Amino acid sequence: MITGTGNPEDNLPHIVDDRDDGRRAARLRTFNRASGAREFAKRREGMIHAMDGGLWLHRHVWKGRPMVHLVSTSHERLLAYGRAVGIPDSRLQYKPLKDPRTGVRQEAWHWDLGGPVLPPDDPALRT
Repeated sequence: MITGTGNPEDNLPHIVDDRDDGRRAARLRTFNRASGAREFAKRREGMIHAMDGGLWLHRHVWKGRPMVHLVSTSHERLLAYGRAVGIPDSRLQYKPLKDPRTGVRQEAWHWDLGGPVLPPDDPALRT
């Protein structure tokens, strides 16, 4: 728990540990908007956003469960996101990705977001 900033959320647990489903979803929605995360209808556009250091929310289903990969070439932005929602740094995954504009692989990382940190559907994040 983060304390001492005078923020009303000071007394709340990390988002990942918040047991109030409605409040957790609202906090995730607010945080995702503030973080600059975006969803794209076309995978290529999302990849380009991630290659430019943006945060790309890529929804998919894994073993029958909804999941989101939060992808970027910005290691620091991803670490900051994970720390803010309460995900241990050790869970950040490294996977170089090919830039669709050049065909050249770049260093990239992603978070697997599911369960309590599955970002709620938010039309405001779609481009």
